[in-house]
Amino acid sequence: MPAAHQKTFVLLLLLSSCLWGCDPSDNEEAEPIPEPTFCESHEWTERSFLEESEATGIRRHDTADSFRLELMDESRWDLDDHWTGCDSYMFLTDRKTVSAMDSRPLWDVEEDLVQLVQESPRNVHYFFVAVGSETTAEESLQDLNSRVGDVLDSLDEDDAAWWGERLHVVGEHRNDIGGWVEDLLDGDGKSGFLIDRMQQIRLVGNYADVNRYSAALNSQGAWPWEGNLAYAAHEVRASNFRSDREDRLAAETDVTHVLAWSGEVLQGTVETDVVFPDRATLDSFDTLEIDLLMDCPDPEEPESGFCGAWDYLAHLYLLDDEQTDEGEDQWIEVARFITTYHREGRYLVDATPMLVHLGDGGTRTLRYTLSPPWNEQAYLTEMDFRFSNRGKGYRPTSTVDLFTGGALNSSYNTDRESVTATLPDTVARVEVWALITGHGMDDGNCAEFCDHHHEFTVNGTPFTKEHPEVGNQEGCIDQIENGMTPNQGGTWWFGRGGWCPGQQVEPWTADATSLTEPGGTVTVSYRGLINGSDPPDNSGTIHLTSYLVIYE
Repeated sequence: MPAAHQKTFVLLLLLSSCLWGCDPSDNEEAEPIPEPTFCESHEWTERSFLEESEATGIRRHDTADSFRLELMDESRWDLDDHWTGCDSYMFLTDRKTVSAMDSRPLWDVEEDLVQLVQESPRNVHYFFVAVGSETTAEESLQDLNSRVGDVLDSLDEDDAAWWGERLHVVGEHRNDIGGWVEDLLDGDGKSGFLIDRMQQIRLVGNYADVNRYSAALNSQGAWPWEGNLAYAAHEVRASNFRSDREDRLAAETDVTHVLAWSGEVLQGTVETDVVFPDRATLDSFDTLEIDLLMDCPDPEEPESGFCGAWDYLAHLYLLDDEQTDEGEDQWIEVARFITTYHREGRYLVDATPMLVHLGDGGTRTLRYTLSPPWNEQAYLTEMDFRFSNRGKGYRPTSTVDLFTGGALNSSYNTDRESVTATLPDTVARVEVWALITGHGMDDGNCAEFCDHHHEFTVNGTPFTKEHPEVGNQEGCIDQIENGMTPNQGGTWWFGRGGWCPGQQVEPWTADATSLTEPGGTVTVSYRGLINGSDPPDNSGTIHLTSYLVIYE
């Protein structure tokens, strides 16, 4: 039968079958599948606009109310009308200048506008607002509008269409905008601000570009790195990270929270007693995370000049149940953080092995050293212990002390004896867990800025923690999506030996399960190396806490 006749036959057969018992509803059109929203089509979380929130204001973390702006093209732009639920909205002003020796606004540099577009996440609107001289504002904005047009002309058709809807030159001076936006631009937000994806107001940091070092500025005692407007993109990246982190935390509904501090201003070294769940409850968890906020001590003040200026080690310790043989207290390092330069910071870190050291639970003493005695920077602090069961199928049941650090020199590896432990018959996982950071700027800027290696050998197999980010001037910029606070006031960009300013110190782990057997023994040795050999003298200091963690 020819193909055309076959198709006709099948169609007639289908039609005839409906003469006996077809449900008329079968012929009804199916419900149309709704078009994905803007946020869904880009796989961005959608958040509703908060109307008339009691938390609206013009301070950091306040909820942003709607606003209306008159744009250069004489159109009007309203936040509530354009709210997508997954965009950030960033105000860029002419107060940010090139350097102490060049008073041009950053937006005068056209190549920086190009770089801003190239490096920005696509879910952002930028608003360029004149806050300086009213006399020159109109001419400045017209020139800027022309440069923005040139940037759009340099893009391909799709990108030009996209960014043409997202680069907004405001056609009026700050003093004519009115409402809360004018008030903020006249106050803490004069250098710019961001409305993030959670509709919170965020101030902006320093736009100094690590690739624009100026010897001339340095010779004058000025901050030696020139600014770059493209660094505004880092604020948007941080906005996206915060939103994603919040989604992840909110999705974990079966979490037991224990607050160690909740809104207290802390400085120096502090201790507190905390009531943790009892042993039976702790045994039901397979995960522990610590969520830490270190905000400026006065939330009604801006960050710069009010947040701590230096990047210090911040250690969290737990008082051990047992004392030393000499009757002295023993403190167990639970987590480690690095404070920011001049900005607030929030840190989330996994501390699951510490479930072992919480023992029977109940009241335990914590010690938090958040700034040194010679400069006791203060922080508005909230610290949340998050206990959960993620269905891993195992949990930590014991730890074995391994190795500590010290002065990094030619005798660093001397007298380091290996550690041997016997595993239980029910062991499910064995890992090396370590907090490793290098500090000091001795010979060769080591150990902060040298690639020191840490080799743990388990039953003859080596595992090495390296620091390849050292030498990468933008090494810490790469960590924005891992909680690092961008655009800080100091040399925050540089890759370092195991840490970044304004970030948690991530525990390093090595899964050694395949090298062990239930009921067998495991032997671990360790050495620290530079260039494959024992370290030279005067190479800084290594802060090292390490355990063999046994899971059942």
